[in-house]
Amino acid sequence: MEKQGFPDSCSLVLVEEKKGHLIPNGNGHSNAGVNGNLMPITAGAGGVGGAAAAAGPDKVRGYPERETWTRQMDFIMSCVGFAVGLGNVWRFPYLCYKNGGGVFLIPYMLIVFVGGIPIFFLEIALGQFMKAGSINVWNIAPLFKGLGYASMVIVFFCNTYYIMVLAWGFYYFIKSFNSTLPWSTCDNEWNTPSCIEIFRHQDCVNVSLPNSTISPSNISIGPNMTCQDLVDGRSPIIEFWENKVLNISDGLDQTGVINWELLLCLMAVWVMVYFCVWKGVKSTGKIVYFTATFPYVVLIILLIRGVTLPGAYDGIMYYIKPDWSKLAEAQVWIDAGTQIFFSYAIGLGALTALGSYNRFNNDCYKDAFMLALINSGTSFFAGFVVFSILGFMAAEQGVDISQVAETGPGLAFIAYPKAVSLMPVAPVWAALFFFMLLLLGLDSQFVGVEGFVTGILDLFPTRYYHRYRREIAVAICCLLCFIIDISMVTQGGMYVFQLFDYYSASGMTLLWQAFWECIVVAWVYGADRFMDDVARMIGYRPFPWMKWCWSFITPCVCIGIFMFHLVNYKPLTYNNMYVYPWWGEVIGWCLALSSMLCIPVSLLYKLFRAKGTFKERWAHLTKPVWGAHHLEYMAPDTDIKSLASLSPSTEDNKVIIFESVM
Repeated sequence: MEKQGFPDSCSLVLVEEKKGHLIPNGNGHSNAGVNGNLMPITAGAGGVGGAAAAAGPDKVRGYPERETWTRQMDFIMSCVGFAVGLGNVWRFPYLCYKNGGGVFLIPYMLIVFVGGIPIFFLEIALGQFMKAGSINVWNIAPLFKGLGYASMVIVFFCNTYYIMVLAWGFYYFIKSFNSTLPWSTCDNEWNTPSCIEIFRHQDCVNVSLPNSTISPSNISIGPNMTCQDLVDGRSPIIEFWENKVLNISDGLDQTGVINWELLLCLMAVWVMVYFCVWKGVKSTGKIVYFTATFPYVVLIILLIRGVTLPGAYDGIMYYIKPDWSKLAEAQVWIDAGTQIFFSYAIGLGALTALGSYNRFNNDCYKDAFMLALINSGTSFFAGFVVFSILGFMAAEQGVDISQVAETGPGLAFIAYPKAVSLMPVAPVWAALFFFMLLLLGLDSQFVGVEGFVTGILDLFPTRYYHRYRREIAVAICCLLCFIIDISMVTQGGMYVFQLFDYYSASGMTLLWQAFWECIVVAWVYGADRFMDDVARMIGYRPFPWMKWCWSFITPCVCIGIFMFHLVNYKPLTYNNMYVYPWWGEVIGWCLALSSMLCIPVSLLYKLFRAKGTFKERWAHLTKPVWGAHHLEYMAPDTDIKSLASLSPSTEDNKVIIFESVM
């Protein structure tokens, strides 16, 4: 790195005291005595060393050093809670059976090692090395700070719409406390004459279906039901979902009225999120011990129950039976790559924020592999739980499993509730399932909020420090998201939800983000240089495979899947029936581009504002801006002048970090 002397107008004194090497000052002694504070001392006021002594503790404006996890297991649990979410339970099993069963694991595991783990490790290591959230972490190459703004936009959109799934789950959880589940019968006020409780397809021979159980109000059909009537019938769970929970309108342009019950559920979930996050990682790290582990207990209970049901074996075999011909289809490989980027929570900036609270010497390399194993293992395990239940459901209804297999909200709020309604003691299993769903989403939600708030607070310099600034920032974030969420609890709310889900945090935005992360670290900052930095943190160099992935393989994987998505783009629809209007698609693309354009716009803006030739601008804008901890952990014999870009060109230059007689 280019060497540069400190400006004469500023002297730097390092006074933080931590474990590790502390760089001596110009007199050969380390400044200690103010643990966790940076002393603001300017040159020319009675000498540098004298000013520090004369100021005294009462004259020093204290600023708490960055929080760290109480235990390293807090970090592990938080990452598990954030990355292991609803997608592992409702998306991976569906993709696995759709794309050839056990064969799907081949492209999945391959992309895990060439894309998932390298970027997962990159984000955690970057946060740990820079000790900053998703924006300031790109001080490693300030020209590309737009990456931080892009991740903040993406995670804000995720926080906004993802919580709606929790609100729906909380609503179902409350409704589960009834002796008869409200979605299991056709005698409710929201049911229609087409409601049919049991679809007995196996009895449908030629034209008639004798002795069918139908809605009491459906008297116009008569004693016999034709197969055509059966096709036109609607399940009570679908009517509960669409007519009661969503009360869905005919289109995006028909907002309708607010569902007040759902609004109260949404408010309750946001209150829970706020009190999980408001005190920072010290409290979050404790809560995730429950929210991240209890879903595994529920999954095991549901698996034990599922495999004892009739039809479970057929369901599980349908899930894992290999279809080798699928490997020749491009869509299978694209689905594998997209699923990994979704389930590993890559590109959102939250992993960077979680890593920033690690100790500088934490072995994040080992953590990355362990977390990847937990994430992918959970996805595969959840498939056995889901398909054992779906196999039972298919056997009960006498249909093929492909007709009951669903993904996304369709699995969580239609297929699975229908399955548990067929079990003995149905309310118990329903409550257990939706409680697990709530916990799976809750820790992902509050860690996402934590990542967003961390990035925002890192933007404020020390002079804006306020004792309750975290609590205020979390409250503003939750309130703003809640206001936007009100549009999703109206009759047209499902259309708004799908717009956010399809565009704002879609595969294309995450792939775009991951591609630029690899390019900046590997080619702008330098892959070898970052490997050296990681070695300084963990005590050894990671396997060179990581460097090769960051430099060549992972960017190619990202841009390949990105281009496939772009070429095969299809307009958004709801239930394959309602096609969104053109202005709805425009809103969706605005959501997507609001994050994707942050990177090129920020880059061009900084280049045009800088002075000098292009080469001089590039050299200046890609010079890392270091923090105090980089000096602390640098060995005493290190070339200190190489850290000359430590001080930003603002008034904060007067913050004293290191004293030298350069």
